[in-house]
Amino acid sequence: MPFAILAFCAVFLLIASGGLLLFYREAMLQRISDVINPRPKQKNLMTTLQATGSSLSGVVEQFQNVLPKSQAEVSVISQRLIRAGYRNKSAVNVFYGSKVLVPLALCAIALITGAYKWNPFFVYIVALGLGFLVPDFWLGRQIKNRQRRIRRGLPDVLDMLVICIEAGLSMDQATARTSEELRKALPDLCDELGIVVLEQRAGRGRADSWKNLAERTDEEGVRNLVTMLIQSEQFGTSVAKTLRVHAETLRTKRVQAVEEQAAKTSVKLVFPLVLFIFPAIFVVTLGPAVILMMESFKALGN
Repeated sequence: MPFAILAFCAVFLLIASGGLLLFYREAMLQRISDVINPRPKQKNLMTTLQATGSSLSGVVEQFQNVLPKSQAEVSVISQRLIRAGYRNKSAVNVFYGSKVLVPLALCAIALITGAYKWNPFFVYIVALGLGFLVPDFWLGRQIKNRQRRIRRGLPDVLDMLVICIEAGLSMDQATARTSEELRKALPDLCDELGIVVLEQRAGRGRADSWKNLAERTDEEGVRNLVTMLIQSEQFGTSVAKTLRVHAETLRTKRVQAVEEQAAKTSVKLVFPLVLFIFPAIFVVTLGPAVILMMESFKALGN
């Protein structure tokens, strides 16, 4: 019996080894054939969506010349787009093109749905005005969302900077390493840190690079961090200790903000209770009694 088990195991291992060798051989032949005779890669869904988005952006850009705009206004819009994470040169053109296309789309919707029949002049004016303001509202929303993501990820980035500095890296090297290590977890903040690293490599001073970071993000926590780093560099204090204290301060502020929101919950629940829950409770509890009283009064009247 043991001999049969050993023989079975040996045959099984030989068959498995042969299968692995054949599979590896087929894979190697496939890789060699791909290198010798490269084939065009098939477009996947993501590539198709990106190409479609680029085409739509190109179409929207054609309408940006309709609106009159000054250089100061373009500069402000460009700065807001950068704060929202859109650094492409065509972002400004797409934004102004959308301020033309969105009102036209709303007017078309009003025409197709028949809403213009109620009051054509008022409906079209509202559609044009609302469509003109929608891109600004959307851009402001994008900026707030990005600032919130940066604010939430800032303590983790500071902890990583402290670890790198205490490991012996300089501030510039720690910034570059942090932007690489946390890019997948915190893409927005690491993207900004990557720009800081590129500016420093291009020859710009450390203080100016961090000031530009605060200007691009327009986040209070980042501004305080930049101020603390500049003061630490000027007075020669420990950068690691400064970053650790600032990270603890940010976490404390986060906890206080959560506690504040929790304290406001009881006040915010008053209006739903009074308007929706209490009337339903009154109907359920007092409704049968009111019906019985009405029937009793009817019986007494008869």
